[in-house]
Parts: sequence; C-alpha cells; structure tokens
Amino acid sequence: MRDKDDVMKKIAKIRNDGCQKLQVVSDFDRTLTKQHVDGKQVLSSFGIFFKSSQIPESMKIKEKELFNTFRPMEIDPHLSMEKKIEAMENWMHQSNILLRNIEYDPCDIEKLVKVHGTDLRDGAKDLIDKLDAAGIPVLVFSAGLGDVVEAVLNYHEIYSHNVKVISNFLKYDNKKLNGFKNETLIHVFNKNEKMVDKAYFHVLEGRENVILMGDMTGDSTMADGVKNAGSILKIGFLYDHAEQSLPFYMETFDIVLVDDQTMDIPTDILRTLV
Repeated sequence: MRDKDDVMKKIAKIRNDGCQKLQVVSDFDRTLTKQHVDGKQVLSSFGIFFKSSQIPESMKIKEKELFNTFRPMEIDPHLSMEKKIEAMENWMHQSNILLRNIEYDPCDIEKLVKVHGTDLRDGAKDLIDKLDAAGIPVLVFSAGLGDVVEAVLNYHEIYSHNVKVISNFLKYDNKKLNGFKNETLIHVFNKNEKMVDKAYFHVLEGRENVILMGDMTGDSTMADGVKNAGSILKIGFLYDHAEQSLPFYMETFDIVLVDDQTMDIPTDILRTLV
C-alpha cells in the first residue's frame, strides 16, 4: 500500500456510504482475466480473435509484428507517458487499417472463446455475481476487442445486466470486416468515464465512490470523469517487469498486488457490502 491510513479511510467511506453510492470500474485483459497460468501468458481479447482460421496468415503475421513493436513500449516503465500515448495511438490506428476487407462470420468469436478462451481470475465470477445481486454497476473498460470481451463474459456467465462494456467493436460491411465501429479508438491511456455514452449516465448517477482495478498504470485514470467523485480506491495488478515497475505502480495505485491471480483482496474489501 502506498499510504495505509489513506487506504483505510477510503475503504471506510466506501463501506459506510453503502452500495447505492458505489460503482466498480475494471480493465478486462489481465485484470478480470489472469495475467498468466503456471507462468504462461494468457491470450488477450485480440489474441483470441487472431486464432481464427478465417483470418489470413498474412494478417496474423502483421498483427504479431505490431504486437512485438508496441507491447514492449506499453509496459516499459522508463518510457515517457507522451511516448506511450503516441505509440498506443499508432498501434490502434494500424490495427484499424489491418482489420479490413476480409470476409468474417462473427459467429466464429463464440467458438474461439470456447476453444481458446482465457481464465478469469480466481474469485472473479463470484465477485461479479455478488455485485450484480447488490445492484452495483460494473464498467468494464477494454483497449482490446469488445466483441471477444463480451463473448468471454457470456461464456463465464457473468455478462449480467449490471455489467457495461466499453471497448473497440468490429464493424462489418457486406459480411466483410471494416475496421472498428467506434469513432474514438480506445487504448490503455485514453479509456475513462468521459467515454461513457449519455444513455448510461443515469445508472451511475450518485455513485461517487469507485473501486478501480487495472494491470497497467494507464488504467488508473479510468475513473476520470466521475461526477462529484468521492472515494476512489485504485487497485493495481502487477506481473510484467515487477521489480522495475513496482515504484511506478506504487505512485499510481493505492494498493498494488504483485503476481496475485485472484480477486481475494477486492472481495475482502467489499465483504460488508456484497
């Protein structure tokens, strides 16, 4: 913990104010899902999508080149935020161009998730189920592929009515992929509540307290835009370059969990509410 007293004050306020004033904001890849299983990195939402046999090998090779170019920049603890944002915008722009003019049956995504779907963190399903029962909304922000995110949530039976996904969604034109349908491409450093559509605002109205969960320092801004913000408790899951990155995570998150593949801590914090 960065500041134990401050963390305890935030938790106390969240508990005292109750369910009606709380919302949960979470990243998807490597946050709701595990970062690794027995040391092997799990597939991201994009990684699952590119397992499709409908995607040409040439496109898969190009996607891997993009990943190998930009992923190291995303997790480099020494790269400036300005450079990171520039790199992520470039990555998403090139991905948007790459995913065009290919015939694709969207029904394939559900099949891919059944075969290649990633594991949720231990306790994630139980936590989401409890939040649903308590009427606490969960915003899932993802810089990945929303079509796959929704399919994974459905597969694990946690895409309940209290869950809202904000992500990049595939666009189709005459049964062919045509990039992403969202005008603003979402990457790890621009996803926050300013992107929530106005029709959903009524669900979040009065919910000034936030439990935020992410695995990248950029995830810490996901609660930006919360109206009349009260207590915002930020929980960071750290795995890659843990020793080098820990100081940066400690500056960004209230609680940092190193190689913790569970939802034990968030569940414990919420135990008096859900």
